Amino acid sequence: MLHIYVDADACPVKQEVYRVARRYELDVTLVANAWMRTPDDPGIKLEVVEDSFDAADDWIVDSVEADDIVITADIPLASRCMEKGARALGSTGRPFTEDNIGEAVATRDLLAVLRGGGEITGGPPPMTKRDRSRFLQALDEVIQSIRRTHA
Repeated sequence: MLHIYVDADACPVKQEVYRVARRYELDVTLVANAWMRTPDDPGIKLEVVEDSFDAADDWIVDSVEADDIVITADIPLASRCMEKGARALGSTGRPFTEDNIGEAVATRDLLAVLRGGGEITGGPPPMTKRDRSRFLQALDEVIQSIRRTHA
């Protein structure tokens, strides 16, 4: 059964995930290093993992199955989940695919080097309504694609 996993600690689109999951009657598991408020919905579960490096990522990878969906901005996590046959979607709606994951990893590594040299400061830009809309559309498309595959 299709399941949505959310790398939840810094995920800006949790409310959007809840909305789409309710519409399709899908279960959602948020994975985080600390407790956070979640809706009172039996389909939404919070899994709090130890606060160690990659603990949330490791829990998601251990739990995810083929054709589940993982919501994350973490490129290495997306890659690991894709290796298990899951779909990965960034919080701005960009799906991670076999065609773009290598480029995403290379860009991430380049930016890390530039930040290390003091070239880049600050984080990602704030989410806009357009970003949220793009995410909702992308999540809907991924769910429909998986459902068509299994119809």
